[in-house]
Amino acid sequence: MRAARYHEYGGTETLRVEEAPDPLPGPGEVRIRTTAASVNPVDWKVRSGVVRELFPLDLPAIPGRDAVGVVDMVGEGVEGVDVGDRVFGLGGLTGATAELVVLSAWATAPANWTDEQAAGAGLASVTAFGGLHALGPLDGRTLLIEGAAGGVGSAAVEFALAQGATVIGTASERNHAFLASLGAIPTTYGAGLAQRLTDLAPNGVDLVLDAAASGSLADLVAIAGAADRVVTVADHQNAESLGVRVANAVNDSALLAEAAALGEQGRYTPRIEQTYRLEEIVQAHAHSERGHVRGKIVVLI
Repeated sequence: MRAARYHEYGGTETLRVEEAPDPLPGPGEVRIRTTAASVNPVDWKVRSGVVRELFPLDLPAIPGRDAVGVVDMVGEGVEGVDVGDRVFGLGGLTGATAELVVLSAWATAPANWTDEQAAGAGLASVTAFGGLHALGPLDGRTLLIEGAAGGVGSAAVEFALAQGATVIGTASERNHAFLASLGAIPTTYGAGLAQRLTDLAPNGVDLVLDAAASGSLADLVAIAGAADRVVTVADHQNAESLGVRVANAVNDSALLAEAAALGEQGRYTPRIEQTYRLEEIVQAHAHSERGHVRGKIVVLI
């Protein structure tokens, strides 16, 4: 199969498109013939080697964690999915930017989602749901999402609104109209946020989800009034010292099915900033590394 791979840790120059061995699904897994895969910040952080102590790799490695495609092989013990089904989901920490991908968590892709949208939904969905579920019931609560315009943040906006929350989202001014189109109340992040929130939420903010890791976690705790009202999916470095809970992404088919159900209802549409061809994998990773992405970056296989 053709795949994007890197043979050593480093920058985007390590990426190349080449032939790689076909993977086989193990028990409880399926293999898909991939149509698209997404690019997430964790992909280039793993590739660069900055997290190698936490996530060591057997090189060469294929970047990518989530993808969409048609099932072409089913592992032992798998039920409820057949060869030919169109699914989106998650595999290991690597392996998704290839013609064949093994998934350990998946759900049927909504018919009203394009392949690009379905490719961008997997990791964003489980990360956003993980953070929101850790915060508890949202109905009638005012939720602040730090970093609301990215793939995880924008998913969290739609999921929280579907659960009855009032959502305020921080983003750069260029993304304010985008957040408003999702149903969130947009505001700018950074200095003066507490004062801006006084005007936007006179009764205060009940809960905070940090999806940005922008160094603002201490300020977010102060805004919420207590560390137990804040959850981060991004700032592992500062969370422990502040007593803030970290919600890590897990390969959970139930969460993917929950996202798909909202997608079928038109209440969650993964937003795509730009697509690239497989041969443009270097440009796709460079785009992600520049940051300030609205929605997701997707690679067409």
